[in-house]
Amino acid sequence: MARLFLLLWLAVLAACAPYRLPSPLPDVILLGEQHDDPQHQQWHQRVVQELAGRGQLAALALEMAERGLSTAGLPAGASEAEVKAALGWDERGWPWAAYGPAVMTAVRAGVPVLGANLPRARLRDAMADTQLDGAVTAAVFQAQQQAVRAGHCDLLPASQWLPMARVQIARDRSMAQVLGSAIRPGQAVVLLAGAGHVDSALGVPQHLGGGLRADARTWPAGPPQRDYCEGLRQQLGGERPQS
Repeated sequence: MARLFLLLWLAVLAACAPYRLPSPLPDVILLGEQHDDPQHQQWHQRVVQELAGRGQLAALALEMAERGLSTAGLPAGASEAEVKAALGWDERGWPWAAYGPAVMTAVRAGVPVLGANLPRARLRDAMADTQLDGAVTAAVFQAQQQAVRAGHCDLLPASQWLPMARVQIARDRSMAQVLGSAIRPGQAVVLLAGAGHVDSALGVPQHLGGGLRADARTWPAGPPQRDYCEGLRQQLGGERPQS
């Protein structure tokens, strides 16, 4: 019984303190999540709250909002509606109940929240941009295509792997550029994004400036809340991938 109590207590401690801030503080902290795991978003909010409470949060950057949108012009007392409007928030893709607490913690602390994702209007251009093929090494580019294949449940035709990999690289570059533009001495810029974007071998860290000190953390994956592969299969009309 004592051993069981100890294990439960350790689990509680782990849940309460999932991320220990590095010392010295890095320029950039990248937090990768499983988008449908509510505990991950709770951990996000705790990290943002701790940094904001210390006066060490330079900015909060989001995959969940497009680059060019921000709360920089809003007062700390802005309403949630004003914040969502400033960020062009898409409730269909990103439930505000999941991300709003972290966002509002930054706003209330007077810290800008920055959209970091590639704007949707630029997705088609990214698919055709051959310059993106050389933005990473050949090995990373190949691995990114395989990640696209696996991430789409082997349902995408092979002809789509390369353009979709370009989109992922363009998104990672966009996030990295936003992070780099928000650096402030003695503070950290935090990025909230999916685990793939935070992956040091494939994602945003590949595109950060060499002089920046970065720390990436991906939360442990849990069971998905719904069958994404089945949803994608229905979206594609049950079609089997073709080359």
